[in-house]
Amino acid sequence: MTHRNLHHAPQPRLVAKIAWSLRLAMAVSAAVAAVTLGVVGYWRAEAADREQINRGKYLVTLGLCNDCHTPWKMGAAGPEPDMTRMLSGHPEKMDLPAPPALAGPWVMTAAATNTAWSGPWGISFTANLTPDPETGLGKWTLRNFRDTIRTGRHMGRGRPILPPMPIPMYKHFTDEDLDAIYSYLRAIPPVRNRVPEPLPPRQ
Repeated sequence: MTHRNLHHAPQPRLVAKIAWSLRLAMAVSAAVAAVTLGVVGYWRAEAADREQINRGKYLVTLGLCNDCHTPWKMGAAGPEPDMTRMLSGHPEKMDLPAPPALAGPWVMTAAATNTAWSGPWGISFTANLTPDPETGLGKWTLRNFRDTIRTGRHMGRGRPILPPMPIPMYKHFTDEDLDAIYSYLRAIPPVRNRVPEPLPPRQ
C-alpha cells in the first residue's frame, strides 16, 4: 500500500498568486500611508495659515487700522466704521471741498469719513488695503509691504507715506508681525476702490 506524501511542494501558480497578493497589499498600504501623510500635512499647513491670518487680524485690530482705512458712517450710536467697506480706504466717489484754513495751534483737519486728512503736508487719503489687484494691494509682494513699513515710502522706494499713518510706531513691528498682517490683508474680501493721489500743500 502506497502512503501519500502529506507535505506536497507548493505549486508554481500558488506561489505566484501569493507573491502577487503580498505585492498588492504592500502597494495598498504604501498608498494609504502616503494619502494619510498628505492629509495630515495639508491640515497642518492649513492650521498654520489660519493661525498666521488670525494673528494678522489681531495686530490690525490693535493697530487701529480700521480707524483710518475703513470709511466711517453715522450709526445708531454715532460715527462708526462702515465694515461693508472694510479697509478699502478713502471712497473714490467722495467729492471734497477745499479744506478750511487753519489758525493758531490747529495743524490738521479730517473728513467725516476719517479717510482724508489735511495739514502742512497737503491732503492725504488713506489707502485701499484690500487685495483688489487694480486698486488695492493685490499685486503687492510681501517684500513690497515690508519695505513700505520699514522705509516709510510707497513700496519702499516711492513717495513718502504721509500723516496720519504712524510709520514711526509701525517700524517696531517684527518681520513675523508684518508677515502675519500681510497674510490677513491678503485674506480679506477685495474691494474695488481707487483712492486719489495725495495733493500738495496750498501755496
